[in-house]
Amino acid sequence: SDVCSSDLGTSAGAHHAASAAKGERSLATVLAKDSGFDKNLGDFDVLEAAVGAVLQAKPDSPLAAIADGSQRLTLFAPTDRAFVKLAKLLTGEQPANEKQAFKAIAGAVDIDTLEQVLLYHVVPGATVNSKGVLAAAKERVNVTTAQGGTVGIRPNPAPVRLKDKDPDVPDPVAITKLLDINKGNKQIAHGINRVLLPINL
Repeated sequence: SDVCSSDLGTSAGAHHAASAAKGERSLATVLAKDSGFDKNLGDFDVLEAAVGAVLQAKPDSPLAAIADGSQRLTLFAPTDRAFVKLAKLLTGEQPANEKQAFKAIAGAVDIDTLEQVLLYHVVPGATVNSKGVLAAAKERVNVTTAQGGTVGIRPNPAPVRLKDKDPDVPDPVAITKLLDINKGNKQIAHGINRVLLPINL
């Protein structure tokens, strides 16, 4: 990632402070603005908690990139409802709320597996807005993730479907009203309705 940041020509010192306002707001900042578990399953509290758990255990994880707004990346961001579905898939039980969903997932997989799953949602080095995602879907593009695996971007159902490595569960679909989160910055996110799985669970 050092090469990546120098390619982007990030400036140091005073210039860096000035440029923070110019499209370098990090996705971590955006996720943190609504911190804490709540009753809204359409936001990203479980994702924020999962990223926090990984970075607490592994501060040098590549996931730390989402806190560095100077690094270009695209995040496919599972909603809290998506993590509730994953918790049920892993445990066979329906969690009552976001906090239970997070606890169930954290109890079912180790921190390295959680890290790999989260990295599978990050496309490093590129800011792909919704127009770019739709174009990629038409072309049936496969993108390489920070985890090393690929995700297929497909045109159906609308607006796009993301093809992961688990053939047994439905593929995640992008949520139309949650596209282009953090637009105008180097880091952009698109909400999805299921968690992408880099392995067959």
